Amino acid sequence: MRILLTGRRGQLGYELGRSLALLGEVHALDSAACDLREEQAIRRVVREYAPAVIVNPAAYTAVDKAETEVDAAQAVNARAPAILAEEAQRLDAMLVHFSTDYVFDGSRAAPYTEADAPNPQGVYGASKLAGEQAVQRACARHLVLRTSWVVGAHGGNFVKTMLRLAGERDALSVVADQYGAPTSAALLADLTALLVREATLRPDTFAYGLYHAAAAGVTNWHEYACYVIERARAAGRPVRVAPDAIRAIGSADYPTPARRPANSRLDTTRLRTTFGLRLPEWREGVDRVLDQIL
Repeated sequence: MRILLTGRRGQLGYELGRSLALLGEVHALDSAACDLREEQAIRRVVREYAPAVIVNPAAYTAVDKAETEVDAAQAVNARAPAILAEEAQRLDAMLVHFSTDYVFDGSRAAPYTEADAPNPQGVYGASKLAGEQAVQRACARHLVLRTSWVVGAHGGNFVKTMLRLAGERDALSVVADQYGAPTSAALLADLTALLVREATLRPDTFAYGLYHAAAAGVTNWHEYACYVIERARAAGRPVRVAPDAIRAIGSADYPTPARRPANSRLDTTRLRTTFGLRLPEWREGVDRVLDQIL
């Protein structure tokens, strides 16, 4: 089976390169090999390789910069997925596309389901919503996996930032009123490989569509930071900040150009019941990342 993978240098793309290699021949692309802002470059690569499966974790993820770099965010997050979907449909290929909790406004008290109406509050979320909708319209054999708070051993992320700051500063202030579930890139990659294999084995009955895919449980950024830093301290990593010097603050105390959802919790019932899965608690994935980088 020929698999085309975008974003191979990202934290999710790296893990997908590992998991998908067990299923067939993976042609992994970075921006140098295929600029996702260029329509003809995308079409050329897909047509030359003629994959059976396209997996698209690539995204413009600079949430705050997107507020001023609107064209770049739209090109990568909206137009590129639309083009990939058109090419996948032409080949009768499967397309796996990743989206985000940022398609929601975060005002709901309960976890968001696939049936809840999106209401993005910034350019990043709006561009990701446009991309997932384009995929659903253009490609019959699609999987759109919405996820949240992705963390991996490769690439930049919240865990690495907290470890660096904890080694440099005597005190930290971390937002405590935004809730979600840190989801490991390795979990998403393994899940993707499982679903692609299932679709290959039963193409006529496989349940394509939109699913929420995130780790179980819930935390906030402050609790998450405390957990990571204490794990580092226990592992013997040099940590300057004391446990009582990690201050919990509100979002209003840390203003950003783009608004973050207060509630990023995703209800994964549909994914779990459709495919008979158990999704691990968020600490399991974070521990796996920490074991690799500490």
